[in-house]
Amino acid sequence: MKGLGTDEADIIEVLSQHCCAQRLQIKDYYKQAYGEELVEQLQGELGGDFEDVCLALMDSPRVYDAKELHRAIQGLGTDESTIVEILCARRDDQIEQIKEAYAAEFDSDLEKDLEGDLSGDLKRLFVSLLTANRENGWDVDDDRAREDAEKLYNAGEGALGTDESEFNRILCTLNYNQLRRTFQLYESEHGGHIIDVIKSECTGKLETAYCALVKFVLDEEMFYTERLHDALAGIGTDDKALIRLVIGRSEIDLGDIKSLYEQRYETTLYDAVEGDCGGDYKRMLLALIKA
Repeated sequence: MKGLGTDEADIIEVLSQHCCAQRLQIKDYYKQAYGEELVEQLQGELGGDFEDVCLALMDSPRVYDAKELHRAIQGLGTDESTIVEILCARRDDQIEQIKEAYAAEFDSDLEKDLEGDLSGDLKRLFVSLLTANRENGWDVDDDRAREDAEKLYNAGEGALGTDESEFNRILCTLNYNQLRRTFQLYESEHGGHIIDVIKSECTGKLETAYCALVKFVLDEEMFYTERLHDALAGIGTDDKALIRLVIGRSEIDLGDIKSLYEQRYETTLYDAVEGDCGGDYKRMLLALIKA
């Protein structure tokens, strides 16, 4: 970054070839060595989506989640899809870390900010998830699963109208194994897959959020595979989601997600990104996908 111009290739190489913990060390050492904040220097040198992906790489995962939630809440309108993707696909300990990071970064309470921006059943779902108080453990109680499957039926297909509060209670409080067993028993007893049930009983953003939560519970890697495809599909690219997903899974299960992506969509994630993005932004994403 020194002098005229910027060596984007070196920036791509350094940031893409180090893990998050190492990048945070680089950020600290840069300040120690040069008396300047690395993030501010990157902001002054870069622009557009390339700047966004580079800055995203300079945060820890939960700090980045907090910043993305703040972006989704602030300004005109609310970016519900970002809120859904983050809150419906984070475990309790991660949600607690996000709340702490949000308070530290923005001197504000995440739950209060969400409550001020949303309403109705969608707000209640997010508030429930933010309590981060899902039942501990992975044990399964078949009798209870059968009872909850029946309660789901009586709250939806078996009644006039839908009791969203019962859906909310079950989806937000049971441990993941218990939820999976409840969904299995629902299908065996009533012949409907839980996703189809939600689509028939709910609408709009609430339907999207419930489906996201269920898909994450049923198959975490497939959930992220589908989200990546959605970010790349259609006219234009959801670059915010694409950056968030590639970076978020790069040190966890991106290798498995790449395999699932190719099986599901008959093209590689690498080729999909290469055909949809451009410039240094594309080169950075491809370096992360290839790493």
